[in-house]
Amino acid sequence: MGKISLYFENGIFLEAKSFGAEGTSVGEIVFNTSMTGYQEIVTDPSYAGQFVTFTMPEIGNVGCNEQDMESGGAYCKGIIVRSYQARPSNFRSQESLDELLKRYNILGITNIDTRFLTKMLREEGAMMMVASTKIHNKDELKDILDNSPRIEEINYIEEVSTKKSYIHSSGRYNAQKFEYNKPNTTKKIIALDFGVKRNILNELTHAGMEVEVVPNSIEAKTIIEKFKSKEIDGVFLSNGPGDPLILKDEQEKIKKLIDAKIPLFGICLGHQLLSISHGYDTYKLKFGHHGGNHPVKNAINGMVEITAQNHNYNVPDNITEVAKVTHTNLFDNTIEGLKYKNSPTMSVQHHPEASPGPHESAYIFGEFRSML
Repeated sequence: MGKISLYFENGIFLEAKSFGAEGTSVGEIVFNTSMTGYQEIVTDPSYAGQFVTFTMPEIGNVGCNEQDMESGGAYCKGIIVRSYQARPSNFRSQESLDELLKRYNILGITNIDTRFLTKMLREEGAMMMVASTKIHNKDELKDILDNSPRIEEINYIEEVSTKKSYIHSSGRYNAQKFEYNKPNTTKKIIALDFGVKRNILNELTHAGMEVEVVPNSIEAKTIIEKFKSKEIDGVFLSNGPGDPLILKDEQEKIKKLIDAKIPLFGICLGHQLLSISHGYDTYKLKFGHHGGNHPVKNAINGMVEITAQNHNYNVPDNITEVAKVTHTNLFDNTIEGLKYKNSPTMSVQHHPEASPGPHESAYIFGEFRSML
């Protein structure tokens, strides 16, 4: 392990040990409270442009494998862990976390006080940082950070969205056979890919929907024509990275889908874009929600669900003018789920597909299937 230097926009300069790729990267630092699933987090496209600080101290102990990839690659800028375990011990492991990070040019940072970093972010909020295995001068790193664009200025959707359409047919993972099931489907939907996780597609298929994943660049009129000709029954708006307010093309596209009365279901970024497309701009949370242990109350039945979360932005409270709140976060009372009043549209801010995380919210996919 070599030396790596970190500089944060609040002026703090730290040194740590490096694993994974070498080089210099700039991004936004957040913390994640999940106790398992580091590979799924690293390969979740929603983390594009971010450094992820794990509050779980031991990371790397079960290695990585192809089946647990949440996308075709890894898009975060780096991961920060208290203690990296270089020798994985698990019968499903095919490579170490170090090897995965090197393949996708992602920095690994260890031997650092992640509790300090987490408390810093809780008090001061998510912030930009730079890390380098090549540059160790504080002033040089500050200059790099000062002259780099902020995460809210970058459209990462162009990087993470699929470049061509494809059909997703796999369902839930079968832990007895160690393979993904192939469910029967009775409806067909389009999934607009803003950085979709594989397990979201698995859950949609498990709920009985054939899923055609399409590029972010597809035109609204193409989707509307497919719906009018009964080729598809609805549209899913996926999760994804970055600030939804800068995605002007996506907002205009979704407005047209809303006007066409197509059944819509959004998760995370899709949830936020639906709000903006209805005329209600999102706002940035202080340090976001990232983890597999966030309590959310279902307003319909009063049950509390433990959920997986990954977002820095939230919909405003006055969205209730056009939608009914179906889910509320019990940490800070922010809105977690909506059903719109005048269109067949539903969305959630949390991740009902989990991966990593609990499965208590997976029924939401069935609700979308019932709406078609």
